[in-house]
Amino acid sequence: MLTSITDGILCCLTGKTTNLVLPLESSEPSDGFEFVEVKPGRVLRVRHIKPERQHRDKEKDAGKDKTNVDCDANGDASLEDPSDDDAGTSVHCKRKITVYRNGQLVIENLGDVLHSEILQCQDGDLEPCSTVEVELADYKEMPSSPDPNPVPPVPLPSGEQKPAPPPRRRRRKPKRTVLIDSTRVISSCKGTHSDVALFFVHGVGGSLDIWSSQLDFFSRLGYEVIAPDLAGHGASTAPQIAAAYTFYALAEDLRAIFKRYARKRNILIGHSYGVSFCTFLAHEYPDLVHKVVMINGGGPTALEPSLCSIFQLPSCVLHCLSPCLAWSFLKAGFARQGAKEKQLLKQGNAFNVSPFVLRAMMSGQYWPEGDEVYHAELTVPILLVHGMCDKFVPMEEDQRMAEILLFAFLKVIEEGSHMVMMECPDTVNTLLHEFFLWEPDMSRKGEADCTKRMDGWMVLPLKCELTK
Repeated sequence: MLTSITDGILCCLTGKTTNLVLPLESSEPSDGFEFVEVKPGRVLRVRHIKPERQHRDKEKDAGKDKTNVDCDANGDASLEDPSDDDAGTSVHCKRKITVYRNGQLVIENLGDVLHSEILQCQDGDLEPCSTVEVELADYKEMPSSPDPNPVPPVPLPSGEQKPAPPPRRRRRKPKRTVLIDSTRVISSCKGTHSDVALFFVHGVGGSLDIWSSQLDFFSRLGYEVIAPDLAGHGASTAPQIAAAYTFYALAEDLRAIFKRYARKRNILIGHSYGVSFCTFLAHEYPDLVHKVVMINGGGPTALEPSLCSIFQLPSCVLHCLSPCLAWSFLKAGFARQGAKEKQLLKQGNAFNVSPFVLRAMMSGQYWPEGDEVYHAELTVPILLVHGMCDKFVPMEEDQRMAEILLFAFLKVIEEGSHMVMMECPDTVNTLLHEFFLWEPDMSRKGEADCTKRMDGWMVLPLKCELTK
């Protein structure tokens, strides 16, 4: 604590930030770690584990197991189809999104709506032509069901005039209407498939080390895994300019990483702030992003930095408060605060960033495009994982996200908090793996219940409980 205060005073006097995050000195990749220069002088550390493919001749390994992402003149990515690609299930994605001038949002699902009990590895079925409406404004005048015993109107006394009828309400004109009509192929993604890649994106203050359990687990199953350190985090370079940590700057970094390692079927796994970058990539590359996992990512709202946050304080003050911030994060980010959690926090490098980077990251969270309409336009299947004890992200925000998304499955882990993938790695790994293997079953389409399901989404307190 005394050392932190002394360093903070020196930071105020000299104007320089101590304990900068610098890249590790490494001349060649070791243990799957690589250093990628996304821009001149901007280097990110990436853990890339590419398992050895068995029973494959050299020609196939050289021709189809390499990264085959090409960019056209517009910078868009294109991929060749590998021979071991699964046929998958074709799902009709059709919905109408209407935004009114009073801020009301109405979403109508006109195509197939997926619902599945993923934990038990059961095939999902399809709910054809169901209509789901999500409204932001309450209707005060709603038509009620007819009364079986209507009361006859009371006749008016003679000489009294009939009251004037209420003025007819004018038909509302929508401010914006978005129509989505496409077909998406959803298939099972196994570790033996060479065209599948998993991308793990951490949030503010973390590093790729928070995914260590997931990276080890899925790489042993044969998956190709990619996990970068965001700029200023882990062992990536830390530019001393605030503009380097805006949402758009970090999103372009991850775009470069994605285009470098992407396969034909890519699954994005994001945590906290990293969920926003996964949403961005899924929106930009709908044909390449096959599935998405959002872990404690919050609601479908546009990002805007808070002007009253503690992170608006000067960097030197934040440096003095770093022990308090670390303790607050331990208390709020973990369901328990024992020796195990403290060791996890230390191993995961959470909040092991300079005060300048931390302040710039929090101030740069400006993304006005990422509103509810932006999320409603996604047609990719999404698994939402929420820790019941999370004090950073309320449960209601993930529920709202599940309502907005087209194909969404919400799972709640009772014993987890904000860092649920570190607290309950086995449970999270099982959920993720079963979601990767999941594929909707078109043979049960005719048996699907066509009633409207609006009461809730799938909730998992360590066992599967279908609340829909």
